[in-house]
Parts: sequence; structure tokens; C-alpha cells
Amino acid sequence: MTVEAERFPFVVVDRSLGPSHALPYMPIVLEYGQRQVATTGLVDSGSTLNVLPYQLGLQLGAEWDRQTISVPLTGNLADSEARAILLSGRVGRFPPVRLAFAWTRDERVPLILGQANFFMEFDVCLFRSRWTFEVRPRGPA
Repeated sequence: MTVEAERFPFVVVDRSLGPSHALPYMPIVLEYGQRQVATTGLVDSGSTLNVLPYQLGLQLGAEWDRQTISVPLTGNLADSEARAILLSGRVGRFPPVRLAFAWTRDERVPLILGQANFFMEFDVCLFRSRWTFEVRPRGPA
């Protein structure tokens, strides 16, 4: 059985700069314990990790001091402290998957869906010239 892909539009993040600043933001529902938050995440094939902004973790009921595994960040977040946290994530009509995040106290960062492990759970096809992208759960190995 072939699983159909969900298609999403690119989102213009700065209207004054027009189409050159359209990025692949996707709706996702994150769950931690008994709390759920519907949000959007930047699908970023250039990011090594999934990154969770501090306030979003708090909305989910996570406690910073209970997350004891430190995660080193690189690039423009290299000076930011981050800790590992496991969440459940649901995209479109697909079943939820476990997603590992680097939860950072840095407020400059959006929710980032990166290589480890969003791209390990989903196949993503970017159609930038068409302003769309597709996401589907990974197939059998």
C-alpha cells in the first residue's frame, strides 16, 4: 500500500522582501505528556537536529531542570545551551512519530525540523519553483 504525501505551501516570512523569503513551514502537532500544541515548524534539510524553542517546551509542560542530557548546537546557535527532549509529533493525517529535539533557551530560533530525526521519519520533497513541498512517512527499510 502506497502512502499518499501531504502537500504544503511555502510561507512568505517577510512580505517586504517578497517571494525570495518564502520558506517551507509546516503545521505539526507536538505532544509531551498530556499536553499538545499545534504549531508550525521550519522543514530544514540543512539543520542537523530538530530544535525546540524554549517557550514552546514550556507550553508543552516540560521542565528545563528535568532534562539532563546536554546537546551541543552549532552555527548561529553555538553559544546557546540546549538539552535533549523526546516528543511525539503528528503531521497531517499521518500517525504520530517520536521526535528528538534539542530544546534551547534561545528565543531567536523557530521550531526546526532537521535531519535528526525528522528527515529520518519522513521523506520530504521540496518543489521551490512551485512554492510547495511534500511530506510522507518513511517507507519500509
